[in-house]
Amino acid sequence: MLVEGRSLQGLLFSEALAHAPAPLRAAAADSIDSLFSTELEGIEESFHLSQRAFILQGRPFRLYLLKRLTRELSRQEVSTWKKLIRVLSHELNNSLGPLSSLAHTGAEIARRGDYATLPAVFSAIAERAEHLHRFVSGYGAFAKLPAPLPEPVDWVSLIADLRTQYDFGLAGELPRVPGWFDRTQIEQALINLLKNAHEAGSAGNTIELSVQCVGVGAQLSQHLEVRDRGSGMSPTVLSQALLPFYSTKRSGTGLGLALAREIAEAHGGRIHIANRQGGGLCVSLDLPWRDA
Repeated sequence: MLVEGRSLQGLLFSEALAHAPAPLRAAAADSIDSLFSTELEGIEESFHLSQRAFILQGRPFRLYLLKRLTRELSRQEVSTWKKLIRVLSHELNNSLGPLSSLAHTGAEIARRGDYATLPAVFSAIAERAEHLHRFVSGYGAFAKLPAPLPEPVDWVSLIADLRTQYDFGLAGELPRVPGWFDRTQIEQALINLLKNAHEAGSAGNTIELSVQCVGVGAQLSQHLEVRDRGSGMSPTVLSQALLPFYSTKRSGTGLGLALAREIAEAHGGRIHIANRQGGGLCVSLDLPWRDA
């Protein structure tokens, strides 16, 4: 990749780098660890470049470590697809099995002329179908998340709409300046976080939402926190919680936190999860802010 397989003996690194593919030259010039892809012998390969400065016997040196990741990335991709297929199969079977049984039961009841019990059967079928619809819609929303369209957002109105979905308390005062984000997407992210807080076993009156504008000038950002007093997360779960399809709940899809992360990062922000002292969890969204 540096000098087409010839010996590097006697060459300055800058001379060898001059013959390297453009992505490698750009990665080396960044002076930070980075990922890049380039074509080798007609095949697209992925690499990780690490670089560190050090001093040896009073002289400065720089160490470059190139690691080929193509095979590992492919293995991870296959593993992710297998996990997705398992989750989809499990959830579809959990709904299709009861639907088939209920349809058979309904047909048998109708054959006997016991029409009084049919509404209950139809209600159960509708409930399972609605569950399946929500499940599929959740995956569709995650896969087809549109680019956010930020706009001024009235905090009071947003809080009122959230309270129609879940019970929670407001910690502190709302900012005087309006928010600046895609309201539909951030509202969905907060609904997911509030839903998780309730499902963690936290009473509604112990769940809090905090909204702050922090920083000054160009560094001003919107900081939103959802806090609960539930069971919290183990270190292992904390490290995996933001990954798509990861869930410790028997009927969970593993998309709530992953979707919140996707939304935050699409806004140029980030999400952070931490256990609270005294029990419970704190999930924070940090979003850039601009004066509309």
